[in-house]
Amino acid sequence: MNKTIYKYLPVFWLFSIAVSSCTKNFQEINTDPNNSKNAAAQQLLAPALVNTLTFNMVRNRNFNNELMQVSVDIGDGDGKVFRYDFRSTWSDYLYNGWYAQLTNFKDIYKAASQDITYNKSYMGISLICQSWIYSLLTDTYGDVPYFESNKVKEEEGGISEPVIDSQKVIYLDIFKKLEQANTLLVDTVPIYPSGDPVYGGRIASWRRFGNSLYLRLLLRISGKAEVADLCKAKIKEIVELKPSTYPIMSNNDESAILKWTGYPPYISPFMNAVRAQDFRTPGVCSFFIDHLTSWNDPRINPTNYGTSGVNRYRIAPSSGQFVGTASGYSPGEPAIRKSYFYATTDTVNKIAAANLMSEPLTGMMMNFAEVKFILAEAALKGWLSGSANTYYNDGVLNGIKLWLPSWPDTSTKIYNVVDYLDKADMTWIESESFDEKMEKIHLQKYYAMFCTDLQQWFEYRRTGHPVLPKGSGLKNNGIMPARMAYPVYIQSTNPTNYKKAVAAQGPDVISTQVWWQKL
Repeated sequence: MNKTIYKYLPVFWLFSIAVSSCTKNFQEINTDPNNSKNAAAQQLLAPALVNTLTFNMVRNRNFNNELMQVSVDIGDGDGKVFRYDFRSTWSDYLYNGWYAQLTNFKDIYKAASQDITYNKSYMGISLICQSWIYSLLTDTYGDVPYFESNKVKEEEGGISEPVIDSQKVIYLDIFKKLEQANTLLVDTVPIYPSGDPVYGGRIASWRRFGNSLYLRLLLRISGKAEVADLCKAKIKEIVELKPSTYPIMSNNDESAILKWTGYPPYISPFMNAVRAQDFRTPGVCSFFIDHLTSWNDPRINPTNYGTSGVNRYRIAPSSGQFVGTASGYSPGEPAIRKSYFYATTDTVNKIAAANLMSEPLTGMMMNFAEVKFILAEAALKGWLSGSANTYYNDGVLNGIKLWLPSWPDTSTKIYNVVDYLDKADMTWIESESFDEKMEKIHLQKYYAMFCTDLQQWFEYRRTGHPVLPKGSGLKNNGIMPARMAYPVYIQSTNPTNYKKAVAAQGPDVISTQVWWQKL
């Protein structure tokens, strides 16, 4: 049965991507792109995950990384994201793609909840993935369709103009979904391992991911006064009061990563969606690479990766050194690409195998190091009794070990994470100010979230950390964009609810803050 299913998975995926990328109205977005009306849950999970990560990875590369100074485009044309200048057409890709995949994850829940095929594990996994995608949508656009989304089919209500719900209401209902998922996954009902490219059928790991995602989202809205107490109390309940009821990630093996094998159907979207010459065109940004070089970080130190001379972050040196390009430069200013991310076939350095385009770890959903940094911030703020210093050190350690499992390499005279932090001048110092400690946490978290959709951007908008240098060419008054505008077609296909959303949230522009950003 599985052989028959997987014979046709590539067709499902290609068709889904094609439909979602071409869709220009909400009705089509909410119609199942995989024709999966009668499909089984095990048929839908893998393609839905691959498709979602395709959208995430493409915009991680050319949107998040440009805003957050991981990479920098080279050129003077209009619409350069690194200058906080992007066209409204950028909004369509993620909006269409994420809603299309929500249809698939909702279909997983429906298929799994039928009497004949009743499977609580697929139901719980579906709710986690729905929560994950809805959080991405609302953190990117603000208020979005939620309760009435993906209900265009007659049997679901025939809703072609869904209400655009407030971010606060969306978040509170996401929390309900995650609570329900945690309960559903207690019994660990078996699923098809071959149809689960993230955990290979390990239900307990899915449960840990769901509760770790819960922590991420609780922290994200914890700055809002009306929900602050709720968030603080729930974080403490999950971590300290009821850890057996709410298990969270406890090691790197429990990170939520779809690891690309290089074999169909699990070939990295970078290999299919981007040409090699285009992939290596942007330069690595000075901000991203300068810290790593000053720290002698093992993730870019070739001596920590055998004799191949290729570092784990897959960065090409420039004249034998790691040198970045400053972001935010004005049109007309000289900007030369220096170091860059290796692509499939690097004709200059003759590197083909070790490159970011085929790197297995780029299918990142959430990793263990991020969880540790969440706990470090919560402890720093006094919400947990644990040591912020310990959580911080553990976050740094596991952020490196995710890419280099055998680290530390004692030949470099680094024996543990304390040695590394000491030599990098990043040691936790209790006498430092709250803001200085937040900067350390979030600078290290920034690297831990490398390749993780738009999380660096979301966290910067929430905290203002890590502090990014600002070039003279920035637009939007030099202020980090707070959201993507809605796709233009929403104004004509859902005009009444669009106007209500703008009236409630603010002008449909990139400078309008979403609910959790507003003081």
